[in-house]
Amino acid sequence: MDLTPYVDNLRQELAVAADAGGDEARALAERLTAPLESATRLTLLNALSAAMGEVTRELAPGSVDVRLRGLDPEFVVTPPPAPEPFQETQAPTTALAAPAPPPPPADADDGTMARINFRLPAHLKARAEDAAAAESLSVNAWLVRAVSTALDGGERASTPGRGKDSGSRGFTGWVR
Repeated sequence: MDLTPYVDNLRQELAVAADAGGDEARALAERLTAPLESATRLTLLNALSAAMGEVTRELAPGSVDVRLRGLDPEFVVTPPPAPEPFQETQAPTTALAAPAPPPPPADADDGTMARINFRLPAHLKARAEDAAAAESLSVNAWLVRAVSTALDGGERASTPGRGKDSGSRGFTGWVR
């Protein structure tokens, strides 16, 4: 996107406004237009970035990024992934077809990962980051554990050697 026409339009509007003030105002406006060009471009870029942030929030999991190429912004649109079409499978017609393997149990960890986009209000994100830091976990690991705990009915799986209690376990009593 070429910002030059917008900057030139602002320069012309400033010149028209300065004409109303006389020769001294016109001279001042001419001296100010060059230094104001970079500030104008920066302000326009900030407005475009904020607008694309709003578009991205509405487009999630897709996004729109603003990249600077030279003096002009460039928009990079990442559309959300298209849903895979539903295809009904037909039953095998021969008796020799192998049966489909059973799905793994829900609590089995087969090592595969799935990615999701997760939007949180800012105040909850900050609380999640604080809680993860307090337990020496990444936010991702903390969220995985929180989801697992919620789905397992409140049973909390502890991670040995991690967390705020690690190293602070002690014993009380008498030793002979």
